[in-house]
Amino acid sequence: MLEINKIKNNANNIVLHLKKRGIDVSDKLSSVIDLDNARIANQQKLDALLAESNQIAQKIGAMAKDKKFNEIGPLKERASEIKLLSKELIEEGKKFEEKIKNTLVEIPNIPHNSVPDGKTEKDNFIESQWGDILDSDKLLPHWELAEKYNIIDFKKGAEITGSGFPLYKGMGAQLQRGLINFFLDYNSSAGYQEYIPPYFVNEQSAFNTGQLPDKEGMMYHITNDNLYVIPTAEVPITNIFNNTKFQINELPIKCTAYSPCFRREAGSYGKEVRGLNRLHQFDKVEIVQICEPQESYNTLDLMVSHVSELLKKLNLTFRIVKLCAGDLGFTSALTYDFEVYAPGQKKWLEVSSVSNFETYQSNRLNLKYVSQNKKNVLCHTLNGSALALPRIVVAILEQNQTDKGIIMPEPLLKYVNFDKIN
Repeated sequence: MLEINKIKNNANNIVLHLKKRGIDVSDKLSSVIDLDNARIANQQKLDALLAESNQIAQKIGAMAKDKKFNEIGPLKERASEIKLLSKELIEEGKKFEEKIKNTLVEIPNIPHNSVPDGKTEKDNFIESQWGDILDSDKLLPHWELAEKYNIIDFKKGAEITGSGFPLYKGMGAQLQRGLINFFLDYNSSAGYQEYIPPYFVNEQSAFNTGQLPDKEGMMYHITNDNLYVIPTAEVPITNIFNNTKFQINELPIKCTAYSPCFRREAGSYGKEVRGLNRLHQFDKVEIVQICEPQESYNTLDLMVSHVSELLKKLNLTFRIVKLCAGDLGFTSALTYDFEVYAPGQKKWLEVSSVSNFETYQSNRLNLKYVSQNKKNVLCHTLNGSALALPRIVVAILEQNQTDKGIIMPEPLLKYVNFDKIN
């Protein structure tokens, strides 16, 4: 959520930057400014009344001490009147705050200056590419390889639950477990503290990280308990630091967590969603950082490098894509997508998004640190996948297929009990 002071001081600049997203927020910003000015005027009236109330209380005390009881009556009447007026102003203030909040949540984050112009994913900018692209019509897609080697049963998963819920078995299940442990160990060795978070969050937690009110349709909702099943570990992990104030020497905070992830909008038909390409349930290892504002873009670069090295260790062909303004997530200021190549399908598949949210999440979380000049300053939050498993499995199966089986990447050998799937 954007900060009101930034809006007041930089409204024209914010309007200009958000036009890169293809939206005009000038009316919304004007509304926020007018509502906040009205809120301030309302608060000033309340403060004046409360000050008068304190003065009256002191006068009543002094008169009672001097036994001037006949003069206390009018003061008590005014005190009662102030009490009623104060209550009305408090309620009016709450209404202003609610209206401001309802308007602010409709305004997305401001794109960073480096975000490319563009409307759709076709306008995204390819930053770099690593590895060779296999080009052969003889290469099989992963769903055929999974059936051939009996490691994933898509039909049985759909029979048990529905489309988008695969059943891993044998070497397929061991590969999943091995990848999770490999990713967690790699992240921990880079200084990320490991967590096991809850897999359900309440409405406030979903709001704090920007899933609500933007992504209701993406999440599974347990109506009776008003809980949401997490779409990513980012949500509970970032919420660990709700209403937290760090000392500057405690930053940065680095967290990693494995969790199953659940998303309703996985899609339904066609090659785009076939096999592991798009699922309702999948496993993912997440990294989250919290840092000072002036360090956040250096931190973003370090996180991008971290994920790059992880993919290189698996020897997977991948590319890094900077998202254009029109494809940027609602809460993000800058996002890099990592895409692996699936030669059996001749297509690129996203396996990670690494994003800087600047203060957009921390403003909702009330997540701050004490700066060197002793001011309370909003932190910057960042997160990324390191990594999402389904499409990593796709890349391993399709890129490493041979006539004698699927060759396992060397770093995985100590995490699985086999060197190839056959």
